[in-house]
Amino acid sequence: MELQGQSKLQRIFVGESDKVGHQLLYEAILLAARENGLAGAMVLKGIMSFGASSHIHVARLIELSEDLPIVVEIADSDQKIESFLPVVNELFEKCGRGGLITVEKVDVLYYKPKNK
Repeated sequence: MELQGQSKLQRIFVGESDKVGHQLLYEAILLAARENGLAGAMVLKGIMSFGASSHIHVARLIELSEDLPIVVEIADSDQKIESFLPVVNELFEKCGRGGLITVEKVDVLYYKPKNK
């Protein structure tokens, strides 16, 4: 697969404890991205956040939060990112929790699988 030049970056913001059935939401999103043939995805864990509810989630030793912010980043062509949006929306609906999805233009400078 080749990915270079003008592409899209989709960011999906969820809570660490959000689940679809018995599976973590961020894990379900990442696996769905792989199953749908997207170029790549990564899950990042934040240390502090707030969202639409204005409730602050923070990672501190004395305040162990079990719902820290998670961001799933997915990079691919405009067409593949747009076609993946309904999949993410369906997972959000099944989860029944809030979240945020953003899409932005990016320039891919280098994308190549490792040599085998």
